[in-house]
Amino acid sequence: MKKLSTYKALTLVLTAIVTSCTTPYNYTTNGFENAIVIEATITNQLKKQEIKLSRTYKFEDEGPVFETGATVSVTDDQGNVYGFDEEAGSYISATEFKASPGRTYQLHVKTKDGKSYSSTSEKLTTETNIEDAYANVTTKEGVLGVEIRAKSYDSSNSSKYYRYEYDETYKVIAPKWSPFEAIAVPFTGNTNSPAPGNLVIQMRTKEAKTCYSNKKSDAIILTSTNDLSEDRVDFAVRFIPSTDYIIANRYSILVKQYVQNLSAYTFYQTLSKISGSESLLSQTQPGFLAGNIKSDTDTNEKVIGFFDVSAYSDKRIFLNFLDVFPSEPTPAYPYDCPLALTTPAQEKEHIFSYCFDVNSSCNGNLVYSNISQGNSVYFSGYNNLGIIPFPLQIPTPLSIEIYDIQCGDCTSFSSNIKPLFWID
Repeated sequence: MKKLSTYKALTLVLTAIVTSCTTPYNYTTNGFENAIVIEATITNQLKKQEIKLSRTYKFEDEGPVFETGATVSVTDDQGNVYGFDEEAGSYISATEFKASPGRTYQLHVKTKDGKSYSSTSEKLTTETNIEDAYANVTTKEGVLGVEIRAKSYDSSNSSKYYRYEYDETYKVIAPKWSPFEAIAVPFTGNTNSPAPGNLVIQMRTKEAKTCYSNKKSDAIILTSTNDLSEDRVDFAVRFIPSTDYIIANRYSILVKQYVQNLSAYTFYQTLSKISGSESLLSQTQPGFLAGNIKSDTDTNEKVIGFFDVSAYSDKRIFLNFLDVFPSEPTPAYPYDCPLALTTPAQEKEHIFSYCFDVNSSCNGNLVYSNISQGNSVYFSGYNNLGIIPFPLQIPTPLSIEIYDIQCGDCTSFSSNIKPLFWID
C-alpha cells in the first residue's frame, strides 16, 4: 500500500486523529476540530530553510488550507533570530543559515489570530554522510526491478536513526515526434470555404522530442541501526519495477539522508504506520500523536507537527536501462502511441481524411479542431511546408496521421529544459 507523503500525512491522516474517528470509513467528517499543522525541518545545509503551516481538513475537502499571515522564526542559544517570509504556501527564511553542532534551536510561530506556538529546544544530530548510493537488480514480491540503495557508516555509533527522501529525474523521448508541426490558423474576414481555417505545416521552433521529468518521493522512508552491532546502513530507499517507463531511457536520483534523534524518528515512524488506509480507516485509531511543538497560549490546544533539526547529506547517481537490464524489453511509453499502425483499428484511430465534404467520410473539422485545441499532434503523412490543401470531393481527400499530443510533443506533460546537473 502506497503511503502518504510526510506533509499529506500530517494534514490528512492526523485530521482523522484529531477528530477521533472510531467508526469504519465515512465520506463526511463529524465533530471536526480545526488544528494547526506544522512541518519544520532545518538542517546543516547553508540555505534558505523552509517551514510549512496549514490547518487540518475534512475528508470531504479537497486539501489543506495553508496558514497565511503568520510570524515564523527560529532562535538559537546565542540569541540569533532567523526570520521567515511567506512565499507561495510556505515560509522561507529571509537569509541563508544552517544548524551548527553543539547549538540548540527553537521554533516560534505566531498566527494572525494572536495564537503562539513554540517547540522544545533541539540540537543538530551527528553529521553522518551518505558514503554511496547504488543500483541493485533484484526481485521483490515476484517483480523484477532495481533497488536504489544508500550506504553510510558512523564510527561513533551515535546516528542510529535515519529518514530518507529522494528527487528523481528521467529522460522522456516522444516516440511519434516529427520535425514538422501543424498550426491551425483561423480564417479572418468573410470566406466561403468549408474549412474553419488553414492548417499550416511548419518546421518546429522548439525542442519537443526530448524532455526531462521530475518526481519527489511520496512516502515516509525510515530505517534504524539501533538493533545492530554497529551504526552501518545499507538500505533500499527506492524500488523501481523493470517495466516502469521512468527508467526506459536515462534516469537519475538524488538520495537525501536526514539523521534524526529518537524523538523525531518515533514521531515519523508512528505517522508512517497510521498513514496507510488500512490503519487510517480501522476501528482501532490511536490517540493524538503529539510532537514537540506546543501552544504558548492554550495548554489544551492540539498542535500537530514536529520541529526537526537534522544532519543532512545526499548522493546522486545515474543509470541507463540497457546497462541495468540488458536482456529485458524496454518499458512501454506511458501513452498510447503505436510505433507502427498494424491493425485496422489502429489505422481508424490515427489516420484521418482531411477534407470537408459533409456527405462523405471526411474528418477535416475533427482534425482541425483537435490541433487548434492542442489535443493532438500532426505526424508524417504530409510534409510539404506551407498550407495543407483541403480537397472537397472524394476520392481525392488528403490522408494524414494524428496522435494524442503526448505522443509527439513531450512538452505537453514534461519540460524540455535539461537540468544543470544532467550528464548524458
